[in-house]
Amino acid sequence: MFCLRLGILLPGTLLNAAPRHGLHKLASVKSASMLPKRKFEGLLYPFSVLDPYLDRSVDRTHFQLFQPCFEDIEKAEQLFHPSPSNHIDYLSSAVRMDHVPALKQPEVCFIGRSNVGKSSLIRTLFSLSPEVEVRVSKTPGHTKKMNFFKVGKAFSIVDMPGYGHRAPTDFVDMVEPYLETRSNLVRTFLLVDGSIGIQKTDLIALEMCEEMRRPYVIVVTKIDKCGHGALLTNLLSLQEVVRDHTSSCFPQPLLVSSYQFSGIYLLRCFIAHVTGNVELSNTSKC
Repeated sequence: MFCLRLGILLPGTLLNAAPRHGLHKLASVKSASMLPKRKFEGLLYPFSVLDPYLDRSVDRTHFQLFQPCFEDIEKAEQLFHPSPSNHIDYLSSAVRMDHVPALKQPEVCFIGRSNVGKSSLIRTLFSLSPEVEVRVSKTPGHTKKMNFFKVGKAFSIVDMPGYGHRAPTDFVDMVEPYLETRSNLVRTFLLVDGSIGIQKTDLIALEMCEEMRRPYVIVVTKIDKCGHGALLTNLLSLQEVVRDHTSSCFPQPLLVSSYQFSGIYLLRCFIAHVTGNVELSNTSKC
């Protein structure tokens, strides 16, 4: 089984995305729609910003498979709005499978290398509920827990320990059994830093996901941290890996920036869709 050496993530908070007790001005897609059309289009579909810089000979199909219309994205976002009937909050943490909460609703989990921006991304996904605590380790490099968040009765999100930093066996001991046995897990999101591209440790994690033969998606983070040329180079390299070495990975990488909110609305919609809560009218732009 998967026994290569990985480490543990340092969960962190996003300082720029959501004030602790208030909503960020871009927290909702409706607010973002007030921006100039081109700016809004770039936040909604981040690949549209890169498309003009891509050579005409490059096949764009796998970058545009999931393209729901605004109405579907707005409908999906309602699940992320807290209400008396839709309570959104941190649920519990676990260090072993016999400690995880017994949940029946569909579940998605996020895994990634240390400092890939995983906790920041989850924080931004929950920016419509800024009171939700995305826990931060007080001792960097020593967080060893799976953190569970419940989104009403719709689904749950798990912030998994990361890899690439210290404690090499902890990631394997927790994450592999979870991916292998969690019956309500419907999708794993594997995060890759878009500013530096796929790393050796990411390839090891990808190999683990392939061994489990359960559907997963690559989320490319920090797309605001490098220029278009560097980002496209990293994306094309990533696409080669997905094309040549995976069978369970969704072909389209989802591009996000937690700082700028790029791709956040699309990712919310993807989660709502794969958890069976939103049926899309069309995966192409309406």
